[in-house]
Amino acid sequence: MPALPLDHLTILSRDAEASAAWYGALLPKLGFVRTKSGIWRNANGLYLQFRTARTEARPYERYGAGLNHLGFTAPDPAFVEALAAYMTYLGHETRLQRFGDGIVALFMPDPDGLRVEVSWYPEGVPPVD
Repeated sequence: MPALPLDHLTILSRDAEASAAWYGALLPKLGFVRTKSGIWRNANGLYLQFRTARTEARPYERYGAGLNHLGFTAPDPAFVEALAAYMTYLGHETRLQRFGDGIVALFMPDPDGLRVEVSWYPEGVPPVD
């Protein structure tokens, strides 16, 4: 059986305007282009779709069921550091971490708390273990 590529993620937010501003700042730095309102695409064919959540829906919770975070691989540690500086400059919360195996990781919550991770991994170190 062939491996099926991930082709899209749909992300729901409580505040469409805040979410659009946050992702509008971040996604171009990660190689995504906006194809139309609420839709972004990268060169690998991954689409991100943004919609407004229903008011009765529960927000994302740490270790709760559902999507915990989105992870992206950076080309080098300098990219991660520059992205952290850029998002911090824009007033967004960032957490830059360095791990013992050489990983340089940036964690950022979107306006609804969904975390986005951008990390660089030394050769031979997998993104999840």
